[in-house]
Amino acid sequence: MTNERPKELCHWADIQADKIIREKGDLESYTCASGITPSGTVHLGNFREIITVDLVVRALRSRGKNVRFIYSWDDYDVFRKVPKNMPKPEELEKYLRLPITLVPDTFGRDENYARHHEVDIETQLPRVGIKPEFLYQASRYRANRYAEGMKKAMQNREVIKQCLNEYRDDAHKMKPEDKYWPVAAFCCKCNHDETDITDYDGEYKISYKCRNCGHEETGDLRTSKEFKLGWRVDWPMRWNEEKVVFEPGGKDHVSPGGSYDTAKLVSKRVYGWDAPVTMKYDFVSLKGLTGKMSSSSGKVISLPDALLIYQPEVLRYIFASNKVDHEFAVSFDIDVIAMYEAYDKTERIVFGLDKAKNDDILLKEKRLWQLSQVENIPEKMPMQIPFRLLTTLLQTYSGDVEKVLENQKVPEDQKDYIRARAKCAWTWVTEFAPEEFKFALITDGSKADGLAEVEVKCIQEIASNVLPKMDDLDEKSLGQEIYAVATNNGIEPKQLFTATYKALIGKEQGPRLASFFKIIGKEKLTQILGVY
Repeated sequence: MTNERPKELCHWADIQADKIIREKGDLESYTCASGITPSGTVHLGNFREIITVDLVVRALRSRGKNVRFIYSWDDYDVFRKVPKNMPKPEELEKYLRLPITLVPDTFGRDENYARHHEVDIETQLPRVGIKPEFLYQASRYRANRYAEGMKKAMQNREVIKQCLNEYRDDAHKMKPEDKYWPVAAFCCKCNHDETDITDYDGEYKISYKCRNCGHEETGDLRTSKEFKLGWRVDWPMRWNEEKVVFEPGGKDHVSPGGSYDTAKLVSKRVYGWDAPVTMKYDFVSLKGLTGKMSSSSGKVISLPDALLIYQPEVLRYIFASNKVDHEFAVSFDIDVIAMYEAYDKTERIVFGLDKAKNDDILLKEKRLWQLSQVENIPEKMPMQIPFRLLTTLLQTYSGDVEKVLENQKVPEDQKDYIRARAKCAWTWVTEFAPEEFKFALITDGSKADGLAEVEVKCIQEIASNVLPKMDDLDEKSLGQEIYAVATNNGIEPKQLFTATYKALIGKEQGPRLASFFKIIGKEKLTQILGVY
């Protein structure tokens, strides 16, 4: 094996893959991990961790490595708070302090609350080419899979206490006389987590008392279902259990002296496992989002929501093109067009239609594009219809995608791809585009109000003199003919453009006029302008 990095593998995910191989050595398999508590909508901030792991997994596989990609659902966590966007919140309130797998799905779709949110993401991740192995921690704990790991934690609780104190200041350190129990219990009678450990026999038996219902119990880690490690110990225990060699963390966890540093100590001192290589990822914010697709007061958006606006390749591109330790915003305003344009430009560079500034940029653009693809890498460049043009076409044809395909002469093997982009464009322009961006053709035979006599005369000349020959003119020549109408009538072209937009869409501005004429077509233009 060689650690020399192929020059063409030049993305931050490749650099991270090299680091993993360098630090962990040449392994038969590399386990890369991600996970979350399904306590509410899995949002784009959570998705950043998932796709960060996916990109590194792809980089490892590019080097011929066998990789296991696991995604843990921490569904044995406590249900602490009812999110604002959940139905029947008063019903959910009754289940606070219980494991989230015992909370009902008030949507009425799945067997419990946790499963509802798990299904939402599990069904969507394949759309963006992410297919991890899902692990369910509730079922693992309740199957007593972690009995030995919990026993080891209980027997080494003083060592863990020292690990937890390592990065705390004196005011927050546990004192020598403070009792610390790494294992907690859900009451086997009422299922609440409000329990206190009262005794431990040094092996498998733990006694506890419930503050909620008063029940007292002595359970066995090998057979009882109610025991669970606190997350700061659960995390490193599972690193050892799954032999994890890479797991990223949010900047709040990976900052110096944070939970990762503590878990690293526990992992080595208690479980004898070197902590996985990690990398810090920053937060994701939202830009230009109205309340429409928000799942919690406009501040959270899910992966399925984002895929209503962004094609899977483009969404992957957004995350892959940003440095993982930099915060960035996913846009829902006019910047959506810019994101599609950036992706399209990268694709044109890859296929040689546009030229990169230098060879290094060419290699970076190629790698970025590869990592943006969902599954198979296309051998020929997909047909590109710019997103901005699609919004114009779709509004011109009242959302009829098939007419757009016909207008653009889309080949049969490209129709599904363009349909998918058109669907995103239509959702964006109807629900998120600025008002000045939206339009609809005036096809009811009505006339625009307030047009000056000379403006009406110009529109009449366009209808009688320009439209009959427009099919024989290219876009540039058509624009010159329209300009000539303004000049011949002694008005500025801008005044004519404004009047024409008013006649066509009832607004003072719109898409570039000559290209707009070409899109609308002679027949429909004659129908609209002929009434003047």
